[in-house]
Amino acid sequence: MQNAALAALGLGDEWSYEAIEVAPADFAAKVREMAAGDFAGANVTVPHKEAALALADAWTAVAEEIGAANTLVFAAGKVEAHNTDADGFLAALPFDPRGRRALVLGAGGAARAVIWALDREGAEVEVWNRTASRAERICEGLGGKAVAGPEQGTYDLIVNTSAAGLHGEDPFETLPLVPGLFLPDQVVVDMVYGAAPSRLLRSAEDSGATVVDGIEILVHQGALSLGIWIGREAPIDVMRAAARG
Repeated sequence: MQNAALAALGLGDEWSYEAIEVAPADFAAKVREMAAGDFAGANVTVPHKEAALALADAWTAVAEEIGAANTLVFAAGKVEAHNTDADGFLAALPFDPRGRRALVLGAGGAARAVIWALDREGAEVEVWNRTASRAERICEGLGGKAVAGPEQGTYDLIVNTSAAGLHGEDPFETLPLVPGLFLPDQVVVDMVYGAAPSRLLRSAEDSGATVVDGIEILVHQGALSLGIWIGREAPIDVMRAAARG
């Protein structure tokens, strides 16, 4: 996706994007090594987003308020933390969330960005997590209300930010949702992404709900990250085609 965008912008000979897998114990050292080398920046995904903010030398106000970073910028050996997850998520929604009732499932780094974005946009946000105390803590810092037993049919927007379904398992075994109880006027978002739509989204779509998959959010947040690194607007259509290709 990122390399396709760089090629479309005529930067493919100067810039490249690669995936680097790193264990949590090695994360800080790897980031420092990259910052001291030839890397301009990095995207950060699960489970490193909160650690990325913690190790940064500087950070944007948005990243600080969210408490997590998904985009790092390297300059003169220093690390600057950004968060494009929030704006990427909002850009992928088919409606303005202001005044809508929203349920956020999960309490990790992705949830922090979603809760922050929805609360700032004026949505009524409720948060569920398998460990109730984590939902309560995240709401204390970001807004929203922790709930133990959400009523599925009362929400305009349901967002799964948890890892439920990430490895092909049935998300309904852990999430407080029932496959047949989605409504046609709901929007259901699953941050989990893969080659095929998740079971959560297939079930929601079968009930007539509007669905947004993790790839769409990935494209939007990735385009914003690329724009930060290169100082130019990223070609979103090119990135979407590459991500879905």
